[in-house]
Amino acid sequence: MSSDSQNMNSAQLNAWFDQRLEEKLAEKEANHTPSMAIIATKGTLDMAYPPFILASTASALGWNVSIFFTFYGLNLLKKDLQLEISPQGNPAMPMKMPFGPQWFKGINWNIPNLVSSNIPGFENFATSMMKKTMRNKGVASIEELREICAEAEVKLVACQMTVDLFGYDYEEFIPEVKEWVGAASFLPEAQKADVTLFI
Repeated sequence: MSSDSQNMNSAQLNAWFDQRLEEKLAEKEANHTPSMAIIATKGTLDMAYPPFILASTASALGWNVSIFFTFYGLNLLKKDLQLEISPQGNPAMPMKMPFGPQWFKGINWNIPNLVSSNIPGFENFATSMMKKTMRNKGVASIEELREICAEAEVKLVACQMTVDLFGYDYEEFIPEVKEWVGAASFLPEAQKADVTLFI
């Protein structure tokens, strides 16, 4: 066999392998189910929305989703949700009134920390205003979003170390919690996920 013939056969073989590899990679991509791992660390009303909204949306798109609730984020798995909002130390949170004429509702009420920290019951007021605004805008409650996630088979994972640290009782939590594990057990799942978020 001539050198030219050998080079031609080698080139054809390389082209065939390249094409086959592309086909296999495209097939693998087409059969791949995207995944998302979320680490939820906050337990306030405003910070409860991002993990549940992202998880329920990704699940609706057919993704495999898991949320690891740790430290104050663990409060989002409790049967009795007592979530509040605090404008204190949160300059990005202007207050908008959920009542009155449109021009009044459109005003951003930037409340200085000095005022919000010295008015008794201000956090309760801010929490009730946020809840009313959510209802007025048709936004689902945290309880509803959590239920949607559970029904969509989002894996709700509780941090065992935090449960022990804060002395929680398992009976305080919803039965939909899939696992009680430590960070070492969740990290491999987060590593393999297509999207990993820390909230």
